[in-house]
Amino acid sequence: MTDFLAELAARAERIPDASALGTVGKRALTYRELVDSVGRVAHNLGEAGFAPGDRMLFSIRPSVSSVLLIFGAIAAGGTIVFVDPGVGPELFANRVALVAPAWAATESVLYAVSGPLAGFGRRKGLELPRFGALDVRHIHSGVWLPGTPFGSIPARRFTREAPETAPPAAQPDVAALIVFTSGTTDEPKAVVHNRTSLSAGLAAMGGKTSLAPGAFLHTEQLMMGLPALMAGARWAMPRYPRFGTHIDPVRFTRNLRSATHAFYTPADLACALDAIEAGDLAAPTNLRQVALGGAPVTSALLRRARKSLPDTEFLAIYGMTEILPVAVATGTAKLAHDGDLLGAPVRGVRARIADDGELLLSGPNLCRGYLGAQPLTEIATGDLARWDGAELVLTGRKKDMMIRGKTNIYPGLYEPVITAIDGVREAIMVGLPDEIGDERIVLAVVTEPGSDDVVALLRERLPKVIDTTAVPDDIVVVQRIPVSGRTNKPDRAAVRELVGKLLA
Repeated sequence: MTDFLAELAARAERIPDASALGTVGKRALTYRELVDSVGRVAHNLGEAGFAPGDRMLFSIRPSVSSVLLIFGAIAAGGTIVFVDPGVGPELFANRVALVAPAWAATESVLYAVSGPLAGFGRRKGLELPRFGALDVRHIHSGVWLPGTPFGSIPARRFTREAPETAPPAAQPDVAALIVFTSGTTDEPKAVVHNRTSLSAGLAAMGGKTSLAPGAFLHTEQLMMGLPALMAGARWAMPRYPRFGTHIDPVRFTRNLRSATHAFYTPADLACALDAIEAGDLAAPTNLRQVALGGAPVTSALLRRARKSLPDTEFLAIYGMTEILPVAVATGTAKLAHDGDLLGAPVRGVRARIADDGELLLSGPNLCRGYLGAQPLTEIATGDLARWDGAELVLTGRKKDMMIRGKTNIYPGLYEPVITAIDGVREAIMVGLPDEIGDERIVLAVVTEPGSDDVVALLRERLPKVIDTTAVPDDIVVVQRIPVSGRTNKPDRAAVRELVGKLLA
């Protein structure tokens, strides 16, 4: 397996002057400049005391400089630890205690808003941990602000000239990334990827897209930008708002311009399509391929996307933090299938279906395991699936299972079918439990603008297209489906609360 940093170096030898990494509206680094910069960062980190095996807590929004720091730390034999500061001080503290970082790279504004300006942060709804109190070596991004620890090193210092720009020899089994999955304060779960598993995933991702020299990708997502660089394409990053943590999807789409490729979460693509359909945003004209991931990709969304962007190919990426990607399906194939098609497993991924229908996965891109636990050789996804020839089809989600009477109901089996019905834009099924543990099944739907009598239509159609044992007791029209997390997945707990109030 080719190491991703070695692949970047090989690209720099072949296409040294080609554009590699930049920010929208600014000149991009060439491949030679990118590789040299990574080498300088690795060397200068070492000179500052960063040692192989050191863990660096990373709380800097995606940018060219933050990508260079990530690459440089990994090249130096260290580990980048992604911990969302928005999870709350208690969970943040427990996660930091688990990983025991030696370094922290943090935006200056976080030091200020979690320190002397904490009152301002609370008024803005931010309850942040005190970054300045962390007992680590500090690196700050941006201008020095009050609350930044004295002795903190400016991130820009690491890109200065260095006597050595060749990265140290790769250590494929050393941890490269640690990423926390959702969890509780009692049991934080940290996924550990080494350079081998990370490189395997990046290679598999690139192999399922049309990224190649001459392509131009627009995204802030590391797991899409890295495959682009490995493929010899150009990666442009959008600008974040000064204090925001989320890219505005309309502005993002407006700035695509000459981009040939882009990545969206389904929720962000829906926002962009809303603006295009309303005439507030011109459809991008050069976009050849859009990758979608982070949440389920429905047929209703794909139909809208194909109507507004008929010359663009759409890819639905299925995966999880522990193993990414698993499978990729084209939008055309998903729309032609009568189930929730995931596609064939990507190269190297081995999939099998357990006796209870759960999808189990293994392969070279499987993470090394969870921090502090035994190594993983296989991961249980929590998803229910079946084979259709060589392709996987999602049939439900174990943890979303609802029980009505003696029937187990898996909403993931039915929601794609429901969203395929005319007039339905989004559909989520939830259960409202009673005092004995039985559940009343409620369907929350967002309707297409101008659609009439959708509830009556669903009442008439649903018994014909889904199992009668799964027909909902109630159908509620809502303005939007609540979402959560950075990937804007449907928040089923919030949906239950919403429909419970509407039905009260």
